[in-house]
Amino acid sequence: MSTPPMPIASDLLPAIRESCIAAGEIALALFRPGEKTAAKTWSKAGGSPVTEADIGVDTFLRIQLSVLLPDAAWLSEETVDDALRLSRRFVWVVDPIDGTRAYMAGSPDWAVCVALLDEGRPILGIVHAPASHATYTAIAGGGAQRNGEPIAASGLNALAEARIAGPKPMLDALARLEAFLPADKIPSLALRLARIADGTIDAGLVSPDARDWDLAAADLILVEAGGRVSTGDGSAVVYNRETPVHGMLVASNAGLSAPLLGALQRMRDGQTQRI
Repeated sequence: MSTPPMPIASDLLPAIRESCIAAGEIALALFRPGEKTAAKTWSKAGGSPVTEADIGVDTFLRIQLSVLLPDAAWLSEETVDDALRLSRRFVWVVDPIDGTRAYMAGSPDWAVCVALLDEGRPILGIVHAPASHATYTAIAGGGAQRNGEPIAASGLNALAEARIAGPKPMLDALARLEAFLPADKIPSLALRLARIADGTIDAGLVSPDARDWDLAAADLILVEAGGRVSTGDGSAVVYNRETPVHGMLVASNAGLSAPLLGALQRMRDGQTQRI
């Protein structure tokens, strides 16, 4: 499925998992299930929300992970980007709270995400969802786990039977071309991919503008569970580029990748013809 796991990934995984669990406790202290968060909130440039929990988790993880691998560069949603990462072999990619809006509203669908890149490829990934009681982990070539138990994507290959999650406009466009079973909304992109990895759903659509920190950890988890994340032309996702922003993506088990990419191409062709 992948190259054999590097010793650095397997050696680091237990300590990183514990750091993510501890970071989740920081966020849980201000989380209110079914209610508005107790955390202070504000808007970043561009209008995206952020909370004091995002900042607290980010600060905690930067301290913890820098001790574990001091030579690694850093890329996080809540930290000013440093071009130094482009010249480093190892890069930590962190989303302190993926699904901040869900967190703020009291939904359990948010997660702490950490990936370690080696020359731009994820070799370790953790998606820890404390309010959902789920911790997904993977190392390259070593399979994927949920709460310590091996997981695998579904074996479904018929779109008509597939449970697919994603932004409503994309699902509506797909529904005009193919029959499928719309899944419940999953606000956290990382959890959307992780739930494909454990077979809860079969596929997910990703709208343009996702960032490395939304994807890297969950991408590895899905790949190690037998699934795939790809660009609209079927290519693998590339990380740690100068601008860590991605276009439309498709995530699925292995059997649905080709039919979904075909449907996506027809969607794009239809949009082009209407322009």
